This record gives sequence, C-alpha cells and structure tokens, in this order.
Amino acid sequence: MPAAPAPHVVVVIPALNEAMIIGEVVRQLLALRRGNAPLISEVLVCDNGSSDGTRERALSAGATVVAAPQRGYGAACLAGLAHIAPRRPKPDVVLFADGDGSVVAEEAHALIEKIEAGYDLVIGVRTRARQERGALTPPQRVGNLVASLLIFALWRRKVSDLGPFRAVRTEALWRLGMQDRSFGWTVEMQVKALQAQMKIGEVSVSTKRRVGVSKISGTLAGVVGAARGIIGMILRLKWAERASAEPSVIAATRQR
Repeated sequence: MPAAPAPHVVVVIPALNEAMIIGEVVRQLLALRRGNAPLISEVLVCDNGSSDGTRERALSAGATVVAAPQRGYGAACLAGLAHIAPRRPKPDVVLFADGDGSVVAEEAHALIEKIEAGYDLVIGVRTRARQERGALTPPQRVGNLVASLLIFALWRRKVSDLGPFRAVRTEALWRLGMQDRSFGWTVEMQVKALQAQMKIGEVSVSTKRRVGVSKISGTLAGVVGAARGIIGMILRLKWAERASAEPSVIAATRQR
C-alpha cells in the first residue's frame, strides 16, 4: 500500500525581543526533513511588539512574521491562529514552540508522529528528559507541580507538564475555542481538551537553557502574573463546567 501523505504542519512561535536566537530557531525548524520533503511547511513568528530586530531576523531566516501588538503569550498565539483561519485548506497540524532557544527542533518529529498515531493534542514533557542546567527554573517547576495537582484534584486526570512545545490537530484546536491572551494559554488548551474528552498524549522532550532573560520566570511580576493566570484559568474552567451542567441536573430532577 502507498505510504500515507505527510501532514501539513505549521509552527506558531510567540516572540518578544528574541533577536539573539530567533533566526536560529526558525532555521532549525525549517531544516527538518521527512524523507526528501520538509517536515515543516511554514513557521509563523508572532511578534509581540519586539523592539530589538526580532521581526527582521525571523524574516531573514525564512519565517512568516505576524504582527501581534497586544502584549501577552496567548495574544501572540491567537494572532497566529487568526492568520491561519482564512486558509483553505488549513494545515493538518499546528506545532507551538518557544522562540528562546529552549526547544530541540529535532524532537518535533516525535510530537507530530504521535498526532499521526491518532492523538488530538500532544504535549512535550520537559520533566522526564535531559535538561541543561538551569533550563527549568524553580518557579517553572513549582508552577507545573501546583497546576498538575490542581487539575488532578478537580478532574482526576494526570498532567505531567504545561510545556509550550506541543502539537495539536488543527480540527481539534478549532473546536477548543481558545480565548486566553496571557499566561493561561497553555493550561486552557490542556484543560479544555480533557473536558472535551480529546485524546491527549505526552512525549518526553529535552530542554535547553533559554537565551536571554525570561519574561515570566525572570521577573517577580512575571512569576506572580503567571501563577495567577494559570490557577485562575483552571478554576474558571471548572466553574464554567459546573455551571453548564447545572441546567441538565435541574431538568433531570424535575422529570423525576
């Protein structure tokens, strides 16, 4: 039987002042091959208002640059999705990656292969694989642990990491109706996927120490904002789930 056609994969990279490394990140992703064909069809760098030449270096490396002037990780990702939305046909898979040099590009193969195996969402888990010293900061480790415990307590589902290196089937991504414009983006995607009973997989990925200072874990305001955004998103999604279930419960009670 002939081999199945390779999926059409687009990468979305939210970026804010990553001029030192963004060009190399883009080049590494575009260099990935599957047989004789490129693995990645296009890299969208969603420029979140950079002032250091990120846009120019991304363009020179071969990326498509999408303007995302409203600050926020989620806002940048949503700008990328808005750029994809009018396309016919849409890509089969959207791969999300950071533009700070922390991602090992070659590991995109494992994420995409898992999608091809039938998963809707595949998370690159950073906590079970090789990491450079300092790649995951203490606030990141604590944040992952707290979020994972809270999700397990509310839904009895295990989440190993909120890793930003992730692949999602485009059809499933559109069904999630992503909305968060700030720090709650990654956890919104995971919780909405489990609420929708999508097939979620995990793949261990390596992590390199980022180039430059993190906008989240590198500042106290970033750490506090991320914690509030992540925990607040989890609680809001649980509240919305319960609120939507209440009319059904009331109707069932009246029928009795």
